[in-house]
Formats: sequence, C-alpha cells, structure tokens
Amino acid sequence: MQSKLNIIFKSIATIFLVAMLFSCENNRQKINDFIADKNLPISVTKNIALIHTDSGKMKSKMITKLLHDFSNRKKHPYQEFPEGIKLITFEKNGDSTTIISDYARTFKNTEISEIKGNVIIINHKKNLKLLTDQLFWDQKENYFFSNKKSLLISGKDTLIGKDGFDANADLTNANMMNNKGKLEIVEP
Repeated sequence: MQSKLNIIFKSIATIFLVAMLFSCENNRQKINDFIADKNLPISVTKNIALIHTDSGKMKSKMITKLLHDFSNRKKHPYQEFPEGIKLITFEKNGDSTTIISDYARTFKNTEISEIKGNVIIINHKKNLKLLTDQLFWDQKENYFFSNKKSLLISGKDTLIGKDGFDANADLTNANMMNNKGKLEIVEP
C-alpha cells in the first residue's frame, strides 16, 4: 500500500514538472514588449568612457555616470543620461568642442538630442563659450538651437540671447534672439 501511494505521488510530481517545463516559453519579442510597456530601459550602464574613432582617428569622446537605453521603444527609441554627460568632438582642423550638462536625451530616429541643466558648450580653438539651461542639438545638420536665455562669451565680449539662439555646432555662426550684450570694438 505504501509503495502504491509513493508511486502515485511521484507520478503526480512528474506530471506537474513536465507541465511546468513545457508551459515556459522564452519569446524575446514578448519580453521586449513587456519592458517597453512598463517604460523600462532595455539596459542600464554605469560609469562610461566611450571613444569613437574613424580610420584610426579619434572623432569623439563621451563620459557619463549613467546611461539608460530605451532603444526597445517602437515609436521613439532613445538613450537617456540622467546624471549628465560630457561630450568632446574632434575636428580634422584640430578644433574641438566640449558639451557638458546635467541631463541629456538623444533620440535614435531623428538624431536630435535634448541637453539641459547647466549646459556649457566650449569651442576651444575659437575661444567661444555658450551657457544656457536647455538646448537641442540636430546631429544630422550639426546645429544647436534653444528658446531659453543664453550667453555667448568670446574673449571680452558677451552676448545675451533673452529668447534663445541658434548656431552651428562649433558656435562660429551664432544668432542670438532678442539680444543685448557688451562688445569691445577696436577701431582700425
């Protein structure tokens, strides 16, 4: 009798085990959809120092403490840098531009980045510095724009765009909106 009962329990346990094994499925798309529906990043990376090269030459260097990758989103995949970013770009002519901010988000499909919180952009060769609280960077057109108050400092000159600015990525062609400022004019 004891042996018969033992066989029945083992059979029931085996049936449950087999049922559980065959009921599990590992569908990557379902997992990605679940993560996207909950608005969770597909990956979280900490303390990154990424160097981008082309033909052995350094093009850019990115440093960030935290990266959230939302590239699993169907409509607007993006990467978020919630603890800030420092990005240095290097040009063929020896010029470099540094972008520093407290927060950034870059959208994969449009290649437009939102950069905000104590934003500083420096063109080292031309000695230009731009300060603002928020800007957008169109990476396809290599173009910055903002509707927030912005300061452009060049040596002794300071321009204030009360309603923002637009400029090429090296700041050499900047248009300050509703501007005022202090300019030093040297007569020939």
